[in-house]
Amino acid sequence: MVSVDRDRLVETASAMIDVHSFTGDEQGMAELMVSLYEPMGLHVQWQQVEEGRANALGIWEGAGGGSSLMFNGHMDTSYSGREPWLKDVPGFQPKAFVEDGRLYGLGISNMKGALACYVEAVRALRDAGVRLRGDVLIAAVCGEIEKTQYGDATGAQYRGYAAGTRYLVSHGGVADMCLLGEPTEGKVVLGHFGALWLRIRVHGDFIHTAFSEGRRGENSILRMHEVLAAVQEWIPRWESDPSNAYRGANAIVNVGAVEGGFGWRVSRTPHHTDLFLDVRVPPTKPMAAARREVLDVVRSLAERFPGYGVEGEVYVTAPGAEIDEGHELVAAIDAAHEQVYGEKPGRDVTRWFSDASALTRYGIPTVNYGTSTGLMDVDKGENLDIDGLVRTAEVYARVAMAVCGVG
Repeated sequence: MVSVDRDRLVETASAMIDVHSFTGDEQGMAELMVSLYEPMGLHVQWQQVEEGRANALGIWEGAGGGSSLMFNGHMDTSYSGREPWLKDVPGFQPKAFVEDGRLYGLGISNMKGALACYVEAVRALRDAGVRLRGDVLIAAVCGEIEKTQYGDATGAQYRGYAAGTRYLVSHGGVADMCLLGEPTEGKVVLGHFGALWLRIRVHGDFIHTAFSEGRRGENSILRMHEVLAAVQEWIPRWESDPSNAYRGANAIVNVGAVEGGFGWRVSRTPHHTDLFLDVRVPPTKPMAAARREVLDVVRSLAERFPGYGVEGEVYVTAPGAEIDEGHELVAAIDAAHEQVYGEKPGRDVTRWFSDASALTRYGIPTVNYGTSTGLMDVDKGENLDIDGLVRTAEVYARVAMAVCGVG
């Protein structure tokens, strides 16, 4: 009988919260993971991705003759906790606390709670004397959060989008299948959309305010106002296009940023203005095809607005991922969830990115299945239900026995 130790699980998760691990600064968290692996008797593989950040891979070697299972989770947090709008919210700080059966703290839902569940699942199996035939790998990775270097925003804190998992799979971190515990509300995510980031630039003349009279139409910000209106006409077409839908979910586009001019010198009209779009792409559409289609839109804008110097650049292409519903890992999760919760898990399609993107393209079938999203309490911040964490860890242990084999 496999038994999850609730107090130990909370202690582990709390220790993870207490280590600051914003993107680009994950090494301390990797060191904590190693300190957890070693007493468990796991083989440790340290992967130095770059200065100040590493992956920590712990391997519980099986007896042989079974499939290998990877538990994969990112250590970097979406926020640093130092943002002015978050610095006074307790649940967005790297300091754990428990209240009313919930565990609060920066990164607990996305996704240190899952990392703690992986560790506790293996501990529970070992405590019970279970001997698996296949290997179990716990991969704690850096650099998953959806961000990228652009312009002046350079450095490790901007290197996300599966930076750690891409390093992982090319340096020995592979398995027959992977369970990725992103927060899914206990649903099995059979596929998720990918992301394409597009910059559209509009040019204008660089003119002193004193000489701008009668030349307002040459202002790139005002020109972008017209171009943005045209983009807003296109967005619904992308979102409603059947070729961009996946398992009943439509694509989505976000107008993510606009940059133009100089706040320190508004006595000049800006020589160019940029519009940034996040275009979600179904896993069934090749990124090359999506790139071609959005750049065709840019060309049509250039034709519609001659003289504006409209140009475009695709600077992120992060494909989606999917797994066949008939895969044995899906069946194992279904069975384990039903044993623990008394009912089969639901299904979901998400439009967020995960490291399943890199894993599946390296031939590792991957399922996203995890705890609740830990929707923020406006006063306390990021949190998870502790009972949910305990149940999730038990599901993970049962899945490992099912796919790796016992004996």
